[in-house]
Amino acid sequence: MVSGTSKLGTMVLVTDYGKLEIPVKNVTSLDIGISGNKAGSDKINNLLKQLSNTKEELRKSAYDELMSSDIKTIPVISEFINNLKYEPSTFNDYTPESVLSELQSRYNVTEGYSSKDVIAIDYEYSIGGTYDFVKIDLKTEYGTLSIPKEKIKRIDVMYSGGGEGGEITFKLLGTKHISANLNGGWLKTGIMVKSGQKININANGEVTFASLSGSKYKPDGSVAGVTTNALGTDYSGDYLSGLTYPTYGNVVFKIGENSTQVLKAGAKYNGTAPSQGMLYLSIYETVYNAANTGSYTVKVSVK
Repeated sequence: MVSGTSKLGTMVLVTDYGKLEIPVKNVTSLDIGISGNKAGSDKINNLLKQLSNTKEELRKSAYDELMSSDIKTIPVISEFINNLKYEPSTFNDYTPESVLSELQSRYNVTEGYSSKDVIAIDYEYSIGGTYDFVKIDLKTEYGTLSIPKEKIKRIDVMYSGGGEGGEITFKLLGTKHISANLNGGWLKTGIMVKSGQKININANGEVTFASLSGSKYKPDGSVAGVTTNALGTDYSGDYLSGLTYPTYGNVVFKIGENSTQVLKAGAKYNGTAPSQGMLYLSIYETVYNAANTGSYTVKVSVK
């Protein structure tokens, strides 16, 4: 995994349904698929057919040539094996299945690989197609690296629109970004903060907690349709604003992926970073239920 900055414009994804032009600020991640070697598919198929030849030396020669091929051979072999007309070899050595298994092991390709590039949009939607690029120029603390597409498995995108002090908008999903969710419950903002830096967080929206009898919560921790707080008294303005610890529905944040210090932001937060590291956001709940619905829109700026 390599982290750095890169100047990317609109990402053009050619899909089965047309061409999409996606602004990079809306891209959450890009999983690189393994496209087949179309130009060399005829040659690969002929070599695969030779694996059924009765002469062992011809089978071995074809096998060795297939084993020397690149990662783009894998989808071609898979298509050959999965063809309805395919008949498995009667020989136990130098089979198409063994070639496929060896190449997948060499290139660390799992069974569920995608032949398409998959772009996730706004932390919520995903679509597959072809994002045609040759390389990514990534500026890192060790210098600028030019990384070719075929060497990339996944790109996580953290968009920065305007530098320090600029406001960046994120979406927290009730179905995913819950503090009790141990698998992706914290949204990585890509914003690095230093101890003492001023952080401004403003949030609005509504989430429904299936884990709390379907109650609808707001970023300040209030329940939609309820006019009294947990203490049984009327409130106005920011719900339970005097409390420093988070309550159900609050927007919360932490500094650093492994931090155990969960801090309340609520609907509006103006404070300072207690430590140095990456800023993470989530919605506070002690139980995670994937049946939750709704989302919060959260705007963050650091000065």
